[in-house]
Order: sequence, then structure tokens, then C-alpha cells
Amino acid sequence: MKWLGILGLVAFSECLVIIPLTKIKTMRETLREKNLLTMFLEEKTDDSSQNANDDTRISLQPLRNYENTHYVGKITIGTPPQEFRIIFDTSSSVLCVPSIKCSSPFCRTHKLFNPHLSTTYRSSNQKFEFTYQYGKMIGIIAHDTVRIGNLVILNQALDLSETYIGSQPDNYDGILGLGYPRLAPNRTTPIFDKMNIQGIISQPVFAFYLTNGKKNGSVVMFGGVDHSYHKGKLKWIPVSRTLFWQITMNSITMLGKVIGCFQGCQAILDTTSSYLLGPARVVTTIHNLIGASAFETKNMVPCNSIGQLPTIIFTINGNDYPVPAQAYISKDRKGTCFSKFHGGTEDWKRSEIWILGDTFLRLYFSVYDREYNRIGLAPAV
Repeated sequence: MKWLGILGLVAFSECLVIIPLTKIKTMRETLREKNLLTMFLEEKTDDSSQNANDDTRISLQPLRNYENTHYVGKITIGTPPQEFRIIFDTSSSVLCVPSIKCSSPFCRTHKLFNPHLSTTYRSSNQKFEFTYQYGKMIGIIAHDTVRIGNLVILNQALDLSETYIGSQPDNYDGILGLGYPRLAPNRTTPIFDKMNIQGIISQPVFAFYLTNGKKNGSVVMFGGVDHSYHKGKLKWIPVSRTLFWQITMNSITMLGKVIGCFQGCQAILDTTSSYLLGPARVVTTIHNLIGASAFETKNMVPCNSIGQLPTIIFTINGNDYPVPAQAYISKDRKGTCFSKFHGGTEDWKRSEIWILGDTFLRLYFSVYDREYNRIGLAPAV
């Protein structure tokens, strides 16, 4: 539940790269003020962006799904390459892995980067601190070659952790952030921006397809969109703030009644959160409506009631995105069913804000377009 810890703080491609994942006042503001932004974005979306992709130059890697809690991919760093298991994170802009200089207990169970083994490594005197879902990393910033599938990114900034405070699952080693540059510490260039600057992707676009329960099949793709992963046409949503992948949401309804986001609100799409996070008072209302009972850190519901629970609809940019009970109720290893709604975002902003994590993104294929600062959503296949 990263956000409880850190909230304080496509076009068609000539070269489409797909990485299978495992589950574990600007011009825009001016156009929005004049109610012209939607028209502008629609004009920039041509028919070819809705066609299936025929490019055969696709990089694939076998990955594992870790019990619907997070999606893990593999990258390599250095020359010769050192392999790491990482989470592709839309809510940060760092590439962070542990260093051999890390003496924290956490580092004993994770792959450590050894700069002495890389001929392309370049050190710096800069230091960093990064707080995220499971704790805090402290270390140095360096540069080296990074490979994601067949993409080779030169002189990429790395956060090499030398101290780790907290705990983290053993099935991934680090984080690769895909947020906006303003999130990057010490004005370093995030890896997706480096891809675009170095010309190794033909369009500044990436996309996620997240499976439900299956160990394999999830993908992140860079440089374009493979439309075989979604049904119907993508519906485009303007980014409301170029920091996180943040959008404006109209309302949240159940059985035709508004139960949240009463006067419009903000939402952030986050590929590293497993939940639907919102203000505690609104989440409490939702739990009361679905008959959930608090027990320890979870809100339980009878498993035999899931079929009778109503669908909750998130309306975004005038379009409805239904989330059925089968998605917002999960079952743990003990066979206990619990809600995927969690509170906590009231600590960040006075206005209502929601974090739409994997619970939402498993239902909807998502495209992140940096050229036009927009997000595309369509039902996942």
C-alpha cells in the first residue's frame, strides 16, 4: 500500500517492444479552460491508432505472476549485463536496485548490483533517498547501460541503494519508474524519457495488460500499442497534472446512486498498488453498503455473497468503467474474502483523490501517451 507511505511526498510504432509481466498555465491548461481540450485530443487521434499491430519486432521475456499482488519483469544493468527482477511503476520516476555496498538485512535476499563488474558504469557524487510502499532506500546515483528486452538505454541514471529501512517481498529486487520527470530525484532523466531522447522508441507511448490470476501473459509494451490486448476502441483521458499519471474523475456510483467523488475528483493510475485507495470516510460508506466487516487490517465479506453484490462504476471523462464485485472482492489463501477498497488518501490532499491500482487495471488495458499527455483505456481481453 505504497500510497499510504509516499503520498506526502499511441500512436502506432515502427518498433514495438513488449515485455511480458508477472503479477506481483500550459497549452493543455489553456485548452481545458476554453473547453477545447477534448476536441484537440480527438483531432490528434487518427484511425491508425485503433488498428491491430503487425510489427513482428517484439521482445518477449517469460515472467511470473505473484498471486495478484504485483507484476514483475526482468531487466539487465551494466556491461556485461547483470539481471534484476523489477516492478514497472507508473507512480515513480526512479530506477532503483540494491548495491553490493548495501549492508541491510533486506539485501541478503536480493540481487545486488556490482559496479566493479561493469565496463560502462559511471559513478557520481550525488546521493538519494526514496520512500515507497515497503520502506525507504538511501544510496548513491550512478549511470550505466540498461536493457529492457531488445531496448538498450545508454548512460541511464540509477539509484543504487546502500541502506534499506523496511521490508520487501523476495520476488523482486527493485523498481523502474515510468512517471513524469518532475518525480525524479536530483533532476535525473527517467528511463522512459531516455528511451525517447535516444530514439530507441518511435513514439513516446507505453501500455500495460495485466492478467488476473495467471502466472504468465501480462505485458508492458514500449513505443506503440498492440491492440489485440483490448476490446473496442481506446477512450482517451487528458492527464490533469503532469507529475503522476493523474486524471479527473466525474463520480463513483452504485445502483445509480453517487457514493463517492461527489463533485468530481482526481485519480491516479498506479501499477504498483493492488487496491482501490480513497478517502477513509468514502471507503467506509462503500464497506457499509456492501456489508463488509472490519477484521484486523482487512474488511471481510461472506464469500457466498459476491454474486449478489452490486457493480461499482467509476465515471471518467464522461465514460463509465464498471468494476464488478468479482474484481473488488478478493480471496486469500485461507479462503477468506475481503474488499480491495482501502482508505488513506485523505492525508494527502484536501480535495478527494483516488488511487486506481491493479484491481482496476486488470479490467482495463491502459495506454500512457507522453506526446499528448493522455491515458487510453479499453476493456482488456
